[in-house]
Amino acid sequence: MDNSEEKRALEKKALRQHLITQRLQLPDRAQRIAALQQIMRIWLVGRSDTVIGAYWPIKGEFDPLPALHRWKEDGELIEQPQLRKIGLPVVDKVHKTMTFHTWYPGCPMEDDAYGIPKPKDTEVIHPSLLFVACVGYAAGGYRLGYGGGFYDRMLAGLSPRPFTVGLSFGTDFLPDFEPEPHDLPMDAILNDHGVVWPI
Repeated sequence: MDNSEEKRALEKKALRQHLITQRLQLPDRAQRIAALQQIMRIWLVGRSDTVIGAYWPIKGEFDPLPALHRWKEDGELIEQPQLRKIGLPVVDKVHKTMTFHTWYPGCPMEDDAYGIPKPKDTEVIHPSLLFVACVGYAAGGYRLGYGGGFYDRMLAGLSPRPFTVGLSFGTDFLPDFEPEPHDLPMDAILNDHGVVWPI
């Protein structure tokens, strides 16, 4: 790693920490969460997806699971309940891979190698729609993550690639963010104000 790459890596690390601290200290956090829950539910209306991947929220991330549980319950009113499934990521730290396993409220959970809860011994599923947490986001659908590269590697290897939707708060917008060559843009980004990508 040359000096410019090292400097960029340190700047991104500092930016991530700033955004996480800001997110945890939002004075109107509860209102932002409620707004994004509603926006997410409305956005899902009319989607034909029956298998959706999401994430277990950490470090003050928006929690997508209540809206997805409601989406699953709504599906049970109009179709066979087993058709709609929600998946959470299971990370293999050694091989640096990620798969999605079925999640439902009350399903057995255990911590993964990073201390994040994951479904225990549930079915592997292949989402056609994937909600992804953003530490920050930028024009063009680009997402700032935690720097591990798990999502980019997983998405690069999936065929067909799921439709990807970043979830974040309006305070996480990065007007000067420059994506790197390996960064894959999200297909859409939602925040507590609505759909912010595509615009």
